[in-house]
Amino acid sequence: MINNTEFSKRLQKVIDYHQESASSFATKIGVQRSSISHILSGRNKPSLEFVMKTLDAYPDVELYWLLNGKGTFPKTDISEKINTPTPISNFETPYKSSNKNSEDLFSKKSESDNIENSKNLNFGNMMQINSKGKQIERIVIFYKDGSFSNFENS
Repeated sequence: MINNTEFSKRLQKVIDYHQESASSFATKIGVQRSSISHILSGRNKPSLEFVMKTLDAYPDVELYWLLNGKGTFPKTDISEKINTPTPISNFETPYKSSNKNSEDLFSKKSESDNIENSKNLNFGNMMQINSKGKQIERIVIFYKDGSFSNFENS
């Protein structure tokens, strides 16, 4: 159940953060000014449509934070938390399979080739790339079409 008082405080925080007035906030999410007033005063509970319009207009608002205060505001981008990986061009030597008939891992292949090669890779000969002596357990390659290949050290 949504606590009206707490919800209205979180909604007011969103409005203040974006330096909006209640009127401009209502216009931006496409509701009547009175809807904002009634929700902020605690008279009415927000509808699902109201919540969804708020999330659409303000992508930095997390659903669970807005509804029950769990999470963060503004939404933290996961890419800010993770260090950007080093591009492959900065590695000294890309891995090449010991199998003379196969191409390196980064060459374009069909999905059936990737599945077959993932079973035959010999990770024992893999060079340790920028890993401070650690051994690679698995490599996952994501393709622009949404598919991926998984290469595991067996």
